[in-house]
Amino acid sequence: MRNSTVSTRTPQGFSLIELMIVVAIIGVISAVAYPSYSDHVTKSRRTDAQAVLMEASQFMERYYTENNRYDHDTDGSAVELPAILRESPRDSRAKVYDIAIAATAATYTLTATPKNAQAGDGFIQLTNTFAKGWDRDNSGGLSAAEKSWSNH
Repeated sequence: MRNSTVSTRTPQGFSLIELMIVVAIIGVISAVAYPSYSDHVTKSRRTDAQAVLMEASQFMERYYTENNRYDHDTDGSAVELPAILRESPRDSRAKVYDIAIAATAATYTLTATPKNAQAGDGFIQLTNTFAKGWDRDNSGGLSAAEKSWSNH
């Protein structure tokens, strides 16, 4: 005869120890993955700004072809970038760079200044000679080592 006081139920669910192990594993994975993700997002935003600078450079070269100078047109109106080239990214996402131009008759410098979520990443620059620069250390100037767009 069977003893009715002995339970034959199988345990259901997770123990507290098992749950804590899973939470710890997720924490470790998150601690490694999130900084990598943030770095990737920062780099992709910078690349978007570089693309806008290249487009603005093309605009400036067309402007020079039409006016024989970079700073103003034949009517004397100062050069102005089209609205679509004044911020980056160009699509409807949150803007993280302001694009500005400084021009003389024979030269121009395009500068992308970081803002909002990109603030502190250092400005990006492109000149009429296609010299590139990125202020990696956010010092406000370009050292010899910063005269490229390289991430290294």
